[in-house]
Amino acid sequence: MIDTFLKCYFENDFGKLARDGLNDRRKRCEIIEYFNTIVEGCNQGRSRQKTAKEAVTCILRYHDIMKETNNSICLMGKFHNVLYVAMKLAFDWQVQDSGTIATLLEQIYSCEKTFERLFLGAIFGVKAPYLIAGWKSDFYDPEENLRAVVYFLDHACTASLDFQSNTGLMRMIDVPLENCGFSTPLMVCVQLGFADKVHIFLRFGALLRASEKEENVGVVQTIISKLSESDRKYPFNYVCILQLILRVIPSLIPPHFNNLLNCSDEQQRKILVERYYSLMEDGLIPIGRSGLIPPELKHFCRCEIRKNLWYNHQLPAGIRELPLPESLKRYLDIMQD
Repeated sequence: MIDTFLKCYFENDFGKLARDGLNDRRKRCEIIEYFNTIVEGCNQGRSRQKTAKEAVTCILRYHDIMKETNNSICLMGKFHNVLYVAMKLAFDWQVQDSGTIATLLEQIYSCEKTFERLFLGAIFGVKAPYLIAGWKSDFYDPEENLRAVVYFLDHACTASLDFQSNTGLMRMIDVPLENCGFSTPLMVCVQLGFADKVHIFLRFGALLRASEKEENVGVVQTIISKLSESDRKYPFNYVCILQLILRVIPSLIPPHFNNLLNCSDEQQRKILVERYYSLMEDGLIPIGRSGLIPPELKHFCRCEIRKNLWYNHQLPAGIRELPLPESLKRYLDIMQD
């Protein structure tokens, strides 16, 4: 029944909407409310989540049909922005079909090559995306927006999604934000000192790189520089970020400082001491994570296990499936050190 309702809606009411009609957040909210009413009324004894999934599928089908009429090129405007109606609908009803959510994310990325409309609201707050990218977030507050990011990241992992870029395949969490200098979401949060969001992104296996074109070193260099420039008066949020980063890498030596690989052990020690002396002396960098001595076995095992889970798109959800005590699961999930 919902297919019939929505087919009529797209052929009639939606067709009368101006091309830029969905640029206005208020109009998108009206349409979301309309879809919510349909989901409420068309469940026919089934779960509303299943009905919501069918509504999302109808929107995806409409987007595909309109794209096909234009030689497989998205018409953008309302024909593309309707995908954000589907995104809010899927989140509101907590649609659990990862295949449907994966298709939604793939369609958004194929047209935009970014997920910044989702991430900007979670990082900066729901009003900031309008100032940065001319787009008001569809979520009510930063907390809901951040929960939405976690929801879609979780489904992207479950569906083993990779997205093609100029430099190869990448995960949703690493897709750069165009209006933030093409920095990754993790890098933006590190620069701004948002430790809580850094924690979430690292749990999902965000790479420690500054942008799509950078090697996997930028985040480490950024946080070390910020702390080194603070005249040994360390901001608490940046200290937290450093501690979180040190939970996901074996040490500050390779691959982050490949130029040290050809040095002798004594030369490596001298270079590391010169770079990190104050941070090590003040206890911010434990000697076991500095590279001066091998990391503790427990920590090294954590890094290896997380690496294998990342390769299999199982961070962080796969940790819960491991036959380990709860304390070790929290340790693997970088909830404690």
